[in-house]
Amino acid sequence: MDRSSARVTLKDIARLAGVHPATASRALDPARGDMLTPETRDRVRRVAQEAGYQVNSFARSLRKNSSGMVGVVVADVANPFLPPILRGIEQIIRAEQKLLLIAETHDDGSTLLEIIDHFVARRVDAVILSAAHLGDEHAVASLAEKIPVVLAVRSVGSARFPTITHDDVLGGQLAAEHLVSLGHRDLAQLRGPMDVSSFRGREQGFAAVMSTTTALERFVDQSATAPTVEEGRRLAKAILDTPGRHPTAFFAHNDLMAVGALEALRDRGLTCPRDISIVGYNDAPLSNHVNPPLTTVRLPSLELGRRVATLALAVIAGSPTEPTIEKLPPELVIRQSTAAPSHP
Repeated sequence: MDRSSARVTLKDIARLAGVHPATASRALDPARGDMLTPETRDRVRRVAQEAGYQVNSFARSLRKNSSGMVGVVVADVANPFLPPILRGIEQIIRAEQKLLLIAETHDDGSTLLEIIDHFVARRVDAVILSAAHLGDEHAVASLAEKIPVVLAVRSVGSARFPTITHDDVLGGQLAAEHLVSLGHRDLAQLRGPMDVSSFRGREQGFAAVMSTTTALERFVDQSATAPTVEEGRRLAKAILDTPGRHPTAFFAHNDLMAVGALEALRDRGLTCPRDISIVGYNDAPLSNHVNPPLTTVRLPSLELGRRVATLALAVIAGSPTEPTIEKLPPELVIRQSTAAPSHP
């Protein structure tokens, strides 16, 4: 068919593929294509591609009472941990011809409620929520009554909502086991905000390993107000200012806080790892470009983004989903910021 002639219609595609227009429509709909045999579906899609047919996503949305939009709520888009997750989400959502709307809360509860109201007014098809705190269960439940909700990275008080996250307990264990295996016996955590499930999991995993060894964990009665370079520096300085001998290793709950700890060491004339080893978390792009390059816990963030987007699309399509928490395993990446302690 000449693409320069009259616009190709769905009826044209059905005629060329030898199927009913309803079958052609179903074959070209990502949410319903699996209802057909692979041969029929692939034939219709091949004909449509060769003919230059473009699906009218807006018209399809109107017929389905769907906006064709998926909302994503994050704490801070500037966090280097988020881009691979958002990239994975965007890859899947775009392939299904939907529009992604991204909003950030800056970890403010009232902002989260405003975003929820905005997404409800926009009639988004689903919300991927990656900015929930442990105390936000009521707000999430209220949203889920209006719009399908999938949680990413952070969970809330129970497994009432389909959730895909990282196994942060395992991540904390990997960090502790690495430092203990190097011979460190005096360690401290630079904790992220404890009202966030991912940071609490890291703390629990680290503490679990420490409880089974002769190593000592320095407990600091404070945690970061935000997982930032500035807060990592503040916490590290608080530990270094404590009277007595300083610990030989830090476990920072993310790479930004680890960078802050490096700055605190330099302020004291100390070096890493000769004086203090540091393990970060996330394997953000910056972790391999600081001095020294950070040993860190790597998360499968791109894969998490793809999975949570696929789950959101399944919920939109009406597929039954269990309100369970799926945890993806992390791995330890050893670089130059960790070594055996220079003094016993």
